[in-house]
Amino acid sequence: MELIANVREIHGKKVKTLRRQGITPVNLFGNQIDPLTLQCNTVDLQHILTRGGKTGIISLKLDKIKLTRNVMVREVQREPRTGKLLHVDFYQVRMDEKLRVSVPIVTIGEAPALKQKDNYLAHELNELSIECLPDAIPNRVEIDISVLQEANQAIYVKDIHLGEGINILTALEQIVVKVNIQYVEKEVKVVEEVVAEGEVAEGEPAEGEKDEETSDK
Repeated sequence: MELIANVREIHGKKVKTLRRQGITPVNLFGNQIDPLTLQCNTVDLQHILTRGGKTGIISLKLDKIKLTRNVMVREVQREPRTGKLLHVDFYQVRMDEKLRVSVPIVTIGEAPALKQKDNYLAHELNELSIECLPDAIPNRVEIDISVLQEANQAIYVKDIHLGEGINILTALEQIVVKVNIQYVEKEVKVVEEVVAEGEVAEGEPAEGEKDEETSDK
């Protein structure tokens, strides 16, 4: 992925004028380099973010400096209500140095266990922490849930197999997805027949009637 950036000379609140022109302010950081204030075409930048997310390696071409740098997205700022791009931070990486990143987990396939009415799939883990060289970072980790045949079955981190040179840092016993059963609680109403004190039970004479019967005898 390639992206052209220009040195930015407008800073502070004045960057609003750049956004109105379809330009997004960006910054570049990295080990042993001086931070740079840059700007990119918003449409091109949005396309790169959609394709690579925060894990893709971007070849950033600095127009006036005539130098290409390998970078990754570190932070993206958006307008909360509209989602419009406000600012992006890039981090320059070395291709021979391993990085620790979090990669999104995506489920694929269909789980036979979910055909049962009361079964549902619980997502316990949405990202996987890994360590590898920049060019080995996957855009996402795919989990095939078609192996889940019945309730209470789960896929663990230890069941995930990635490419050579990629180390998984997340605990291996962590559950990624699990088939759970949704229990519906039914209210059971118990009707108790209570004879209140002083109340005459059916077929039984009242206390006064008993006395009269005794005196008559």
